[in-house]
Amino acid sequence: MKIQESAENYLETILMEKQKRGQVRSIDICNALGFSKPTVSVVMKQFRENGFIEMDDNGFITLTDKGSKIAERMYERHIIIANFLMVLGVDEATAYQDSCKIEHDISDISFECMKKHYLENKKKSEASK
Repeated sequence: MKIQESAENYLETILMEKQKRGQVRSIDICNALGFSKPTVSVVMKQFRENGFIEMDDNGFITLTDKGSKIAERMYERHIIIANFLMVLGVDEATAYQDSCKIEHDISDISFECMKKHYLENKKKSEASK
């Protein structure tokens, strides 16, 4: 299933905010992405209706298995691509900015090759220390 880049960003942000804070509310997503509360509320309603998240009575957001799969996939791509770019000499800030753009468009085949290459070289580098 292919979902829009903006939806991938929201789900990845929920995951990242949960890792930072332990619990996530819509306001945390607003602050992280710089969007208005009404905009985020509309998206969260769509996510609930489509089974990507659940929201409890206190407004805390939890990713469902369906939402987690997408969020974790995007987060892995984000981290691997950023680290790959840094190994090539790109500064950290630029690497993470570019990673945000690349992670949505890179094919699974290219990403898996990039990931394999990065992890193999990382392993070799750690073994030589």
